[in-house]
This record gives sequence, C-alpha cells and structure tokens, in this order.
Amino acid sequence: MRTVAYRHIVSSAMLASLAGACAPREAASPSNEPEPAPTLEVAGESDTMIWNAVAVESGRTFVAGPRWSGAKGPAVAALTARSTLTPYPDAGWNAWAPGADPTHAFVNVNAMHRDGHGGLWVIDTGASQFGGNPLSGGAKAVHIDVATNRVVRVYTFGPNVALPGSYVDDIRFHGDHGYLTDAGRAGIIVLNLGNGESRRVLDGIPAVTAPADRAIVVAGETVKAPDGSPLRVNADPLEVSPDGKYFYFAPLSGPWSRIETRWLDDPSIAAAELAKHVEPWADLPPVGGTVMDDRGNLYFADLGASAVKRRAPDGTITTIVQDVRLHWVDAPDIDANGFLWLPTPQFDRNALFNGGRNRVVPPVTLYRVPVHASPAFPSVFLGSP
Repeated sequence: MRTVAYRHIVSSAMLASLAGACAPREAASPSNEPEPAPTLEVAGESDTMIWNAVAVESGRTFVAGPRWSGAKGPAVAALTARSTLTPYPDAGWNAWAPGADPTHAFVNVNAMHRDGHGGLWVIDTGASQFGGNPLSGGAKAVHIDVATNRVVRVYTFGPNVALPGSYVDDIRFHGDHGYLTDAGRAGIIVLNLGNGESRRVLDGIPAVTAPADRAIVVAGETVKAPDGSPLRVNADPLEVSPDGKYFYFAPLSGPWSRIETRWLDDPSIAAAELAKHVEPWADLPPVGGTVMDDRGNLYFADLGASAVKRRAPDGTITTIVQDVRLHWVDAPDIDANGFLWLPTPQFDRNALFNGGRNRVVPPVTLYRVPVHASPAFPSVFLGSP
C-alpha cells in the first residue's frame, strides 16, 4: 500500500518550486487499444482479512494486509482452497497486541515480496495505527524460508532509519542489498543483507515526494486523508530492472524516476552527490502496485481506470484488463505459471478515508489473469545470518 503519515508532506509551495527538477524526460506513450481481455478468475476471497499483498511461491499462495484496515484475520496467511486462511509462518507471529514485544510479531504488515530463492519477505511498518510512529523494534523486514516455514532472519530498522511518521512500504533486491521505499517520511532505505545495517538516502528530494498537483482519483473520486485533505503518498512503488542495473521508484501518484543501484550501494557518496544521479524515467498515473517481468515489462495497477496495464521497455503502454471489480488493485505478483495475481483491498473505501464510514464491499477478492510472463528476480546474495 500506499499509505502515508500525511502530516509530514512538504508544503505545496515547496513542491511547486521543485517541480521542474522532477519533470520526466521520458513520458509513457499513450495507451493503445486493449488486448483481448483475459477472464478474471477468482483465486480467493475473504470477509475478514483485507489483503493488499500476495505472493505465490512453490505452488503456495500467501496474502497479507495492514492492521489499520480493520481486518479481523491474521496479518499474514497461507491461503488454501478459496477462502481458508492459516496464520503464517505461525500463530505467534500474528498474535501481536498493544504493549507486546513488536520485534518478533507482525505489527502492521504492508507488503510481501519473493526473492527467487524460496524466500518470502514480509515488510512491517511497525506502527500500530495509520499515520502513527513506528514502535521501537517494530519496523522490520522478515525473511521466511517457505520450504521450512521458518523465519531465517529479522532485519529491524532503528530510530535513525524508521523515523517518526515513517511508513516503510516495500522491498526489492539486487546483489547483497535490499531497497525499500518510505511512503511517510519521503525517502529510500538501503539494507545490507549481509551485516544487517540500513541507512536512509534521497531523503525529501522531489523524486520521492508526493506532488501537490497530482491527486489520487479512484472511480471518479479524489481519495481523502483522515483530516479531509487529498491523500498524499510519498515514495511507494518500486522495482529493480531484471539485470539489476536500475532501481525505479515513485510517489504513488507519480512520476517515476530511476537511479543506478551501484550509486545506492556506495555509502561513501554524499547525499547531494547521490541525488545528482537520479533521473526521470516514466510519467505514469497513480498506481496501486507493480510487478516487473524478466523482460523488463512493468505491470501496474492504474487506480483511476480500474485497470491493469503493461509498460514495455520502449515506453509503450498496453491495457491488459479493465474491470470495475479491479477496485484499487495493490501489490500484484507473477507466478511460475505466468499468471498475474491481483489483490483488491478497496483501500479508498476504508472508513479512515471516508469520515469514519466503512464503504468496503465484501468479500475482498483476489483475482488472477494469464499474462504468459515470468517474474524478474535480479541476482541476490543471501549471506549467512
């Protein structure tokens, strides 16, 4: 997701003055005619769990969703049959309650991602409430071995990385590094997978900051933050190119930028110098989530169009499927059989964004469609804990 501690967004005036620095050099080509629409297959549904993330690994399906959504089910679950949910990796990791140790339990899960080596990574914002501050030891990346259902390692983000108002969002990999977006305190987090150290980079630059002039519109309505202002979500969607050369990132509402991973991996580069290596990449509409295939095609959820589209490396955009049921598709996944999995959490209908009135239409549904593609897994070195 795609949420934000909105009180930390910079002023509109500041954003306007910086807009020129973020103007995309490469704009995406207009969408062409939709391909023959594949059939949306219902892969799962729930009346209790509001999932915004899915991962399909070794023939098993995993779903996750944040606590603030009002869900009553587990934070992370294995989905069997159509609607049977089993807490994953076990009940203990899903049993956190206020006042309990947040280090080895899920506080507020926002995303999951696979590493291509049988590992499932769960990203925990560590904040018990929407817009809240991460608890000490709560913001973390949890690496789980799907074959054994055991936690391999917990990477916690300390107070100098998960700042007050941070919303640690999602993760991608290359080599011995992981890269995460912070949708609250706008910035990027670089994680060393070997020694476990993490650091913040590109803090507050225009490329990670939600523009004041790009509203998030879903089904014709502007999504509002709890205080009634237009919702602004800082650095959120992210991908790494199949060859690992580029890290792509954006505020939820766009536009997208890129930087070579070699610059992010070097802790000796000063902040101002590092920012000079950021370059515009693509101007996409507000997206709920993305996934990249091994040919460099970016599949993204176009929130305003209730559609899933594909951006080719040459910038051409094709509509894969458009359907009113695809209401706020988030964090998709491509499985080993070429199916694109689409969670639909309906986040804009949550009571938080509607003056306390819950407009979510149950059940929350997980769809899948064939795209005949393979997921991209840039090389990743997972050293000994």
